[in-house]
Amino acid sequence: MISKLPPWVEVGGFALSVIAGSVNAIGLLGFKHQAVSHLTGSSTLLGLEMANGDLGASLHLVLILLSFVLGATLSGLVVKSAALKLGRRYGVALLLEAGLLLLAMLTLNRGSDTGHLLASAACGLQNAMASTYSGAVIRTTHVSGLFTDLGVMLGAWLRGLPVDGRRLKLYLFLIGGFILGGSLGSLAYRAYAFSSLALPAGIALLMATVYWIYWYLDSRRHAAARALQ
Repeated sequence: MISKLPPWVEVGGFALSVIAGSVNAIGLLGFKHQAVSHLTGSSTLLGLEMANGDLGASLHLVLILLSFVLGATLSGLVVKSAALKLGRRYGVALLLEAGLLLLAMLTLNRGSDTGHLLASAACGLQNAMASTYSGAVIRTTHVSGLFTDLGVMLGAWLRGLPVDGRRLKLYLFLIGGFILGGSLGSLAYRAYAFSSLALPAGIALLMATVYWIYWYLDSRRHAAARALQ
C-alpha cells in the first residue's frame, strides 16, 4: 500500500495528465480524429487502413507508433529509470517534451503532418517518464488502465478487503487531470487551432521550473538536517 506517497507525486501526476488530456483533445479535433496520447486508437486505425489498402495512411500511422516509441526511448536515455524518485532528470525530460510540442505546433501551423509525429513523440516521452511508485502503476497519457485498476479495487472492496486510500486518490487525480486537460485543449483549439499546443507546452515548462525549485529546496533541507546530526 502507498502509505507515504509524497504530495509532489499526486500534484505532478495531475499536471502531467492535464498536459496529455489537452494534447489528445487537440489531436482528436485537428489530426483527423486521431488520438496521439496513446496508441490504442492509432493501432486500430492502422489495421483499418491496411485492410483498405491505403498505403499512405498506413505509413503515416506506422510513423505515429514509431514516434511514440522513440519518445519513450528518449525518456529512457534522459531519466534512466521508470521508478519515480525525486532528483532524477524529470526537468530535462519536461523541457524536451515542451520543445517537441512547440515544434509540433509550428509544423502543424505550416500544414505539415510532421507535427503529428512530434506530438506523439512528446506523449511517448511523458508516458515513459515514470511507470511505478511503491507498486502503483502510474500512467499519465491514457486512463484505460486507471479505470481497470479502480474496478479491481472496487471488486476487492466488495469482497471485504481494505482499500488503499492513497492509491485511490492518486488514480482519481490522474483521471480528473486528463478530463480537465481534454476540456482545456478543446476550448483552446476552438480559439487558436494548432497554436493551442502552446498550452500543454507551457504547462510542461512551468512544471520543469517548479520541479527544479522543489528539488533544490529539498536538497538544501536534507543537507541542513545532515549538518545537525
